[in-house]
Amino acid sequence: MKKLSIIIAAAIISFFNFHFSICYAQTDVAVDPNFGTRFSLSVDKKLAKGLHLQLEEELRMDDWGLSLDRLHTSLGLTYKVNQYLKLGIGYAMINPYSTVNSAFRNSRHRLMLDATGSIRLGDWRLSLKERFQATYRTGDMNEYQNPRTALTLKSRLKASYKGWHRFEPYAYIELRNTLNAPVIKANFDGTNYLTDALTQRGEAGWFIESWNGVYINRFRGSLGVKYEFNRHSSLDVSLMADRTIDKVVDANAEGTKLKSYTRETSFFYWFTAGYCYSF
Repeated sequence: MKKLSIIIAAAIISFFNFHFSICYAQTDVAVDPNFGTRFSLSVDKKLAKGLHLQLEEELRMDDWGLSLDRLHTSLGLTYKVNQYLKLGIGYAMINPYSTVNSAFRNSRHRLMLDATGSIRLGDWRLSLKERFQATYRTGDMNEYQNPRTALTLKSRLKASYKGWHRFEPYAYIELRNTLNAPVIKANFDGTNYLTDALTQRGEAGWFIESWNGVYINRFRGSLGVKYEFNRHSSLDVSLMADRTIDKVVDANAEGTKLKSYTRETSFFYWFTAGYCYSF
């Protein structure tokens, strides 16, 4: 029970340690909910005791499963230090699909560092996973709107039940923290951005104070089940729900005019299915 208390305490600290950064001149916008699907194939190769290599290819569809969203290719290495701790490192190439140009454009490169603590309580397993991500965006972009490299920290608390033979139902909650959002200072009367003759940093009297804005921008919940056909093959099926809060900056490329600064709140629902072969 002592180990359980430590994991729960760590989860609470991790989930609530980060807070929304203080920003000015921000308006709220609600985005219509959407539904998507994710399908993946992966292999897991045991290299040595506790050391595994994983390769996964994932296809994502949005617009109610009718439009191709992206291909997500990832390669990872995990090491189980002991029965309570697992460490991991990985790389992912994300290829977004543009329906306007009917082509894949502006790939993203992502580095992932993981630490997962877990305990067994009879047939139950509880785990807390922390993942740091650095995602580098390629292609032309307005860096007054988004940083070239996005930094995030994801915290996931998961419970799974192993008492149903080949079936393993599970549930988890996850928070995603943005670590380097732009912190905006601007004059705003509640409707319009106001020109400030005393500032030289922008026609609308605004400027980016820093790139260290920290806030929780996604809440995720998932219910799923993993089915093991045999010791080598398994299928994982789940339903996920995301509540996403994005602080969106719309500025000109020169950084002299702030067109809008909004907080977009949206809901996204996913059906996922993934097959894994282990050997």
